[in-house]
Amino acid sequence: MSTTTVTVTGMTCGHCVSSVREEIGNLPGVTAVDVDLASGRVAIDSDSPIEKASLARAVDEAGYQLAG
Repeated sequence: MSTTTVTVTGMTCGHCVSSVREEIGNLPGVTAVDVDLASGRVAIDSDSPIEKASLARAVDEAGYQLAG
């Protein structure tokens, strides 16, 4: 089990949170996605470590960007 934490910028509402959660949740091996709207923090539980590039693509697909 692996947990990855990233920050997503541009989220402003519950719909934003749902979009990010759905796109990241579709990545292979992801078992849980916890999104905190106020901070932009996203914690991802997965069977194995998730590549940053894969995360960036999923967040981009949802219409947002990874910070830093």
